[in-house]
Amino acid sequence: MKIYKIIVKNIWWSGIFFVSLLCNKNDKIDMSRKITQESVSAFLAGRKFNKGNMSVEVESGYTKLKLHGNTIATIDALGVMSVSNAGWASNTTKERLNGLPNVSVNQKNWSWYLNGNVWDGTWKRIGFVK
Repeated sequence: MKIYKIIVKNIWWSGIFFVSLLCNKNDKIDMSRKITQESVSAFLAGRKFNKGNMSVEVESGYTKLKLHGNTIATIDALGVMSVSNAGWASNTTKERLNGLPNVSVNQKNWSWYLNGNVWDGTWKRIGFVK
């Protein structure tokens, strides 16, 4: 059960009251992880999916995982998965990619690492997933 605090602020110069809802700092992360789990599950099952900023497209033997319309992972007809950051070095991209099996993306000193190797975000084959 999540507990929220409500704070009422009085802005004297405008005479308007604002109510702020303070959430647990992990609430956004929890939601993000849920959409990651749902989209990755659909992606691995080869099922179409569309929710929030994530979608899965299935066409011509390819399954594509998309973030904001940009393809960040594919599975080809043989079951080989490949990943890319689609040019977006964001925490959201990292979080979505880390939801995939055999994928570990982290960042140190502005450099991205994919499975322990420096990575520029371009397409990289991960291996068989099916």
